[in-house]
Amino acid sequence: MLPRDTNPGGTIFGGVILSQLDLAGGIEARKHADKLFVTVAMRGIEFIAPVFVGDVVSFYTRTVKVGRTSATVSIIVEAMRYRDSDNIVRVMEAEAVYVAVDEGRKPIPIKDE
Repeated sequence: MLPRDTNPGGTIFGGVILSQLDLAGGIEARKHADKLFVTVAMRGIEFIAPVFVGDVVSFYTRTVKVGRTSATVSIIVEAMRYRDSDNIVRVMEAEAVYVAVDEGRKPIPIKDE
């Protein structure tokens, strides 16, 4: 993470991490179909530990459920501390729901029917 992403407390803005988390979850959802997916919900967002400038942040995704038009994805975020690469800390976790949509942003089936 870079200095431009810090808040007045000297840690990385939670919104910066949340934005990256959303991107990671969207990539996981897209594994189910070559379609446009939009985020419709974020659940259980938990900020567990701070992220500092220089930390290397990793996002781990897993599909929890695939419905007709939606995919639910679990995302875990870990940070490898800048000055101690042996210290990897879980910093955030959430579950996100993505819906496949057409050009008019209307929900469509993930699997072609």
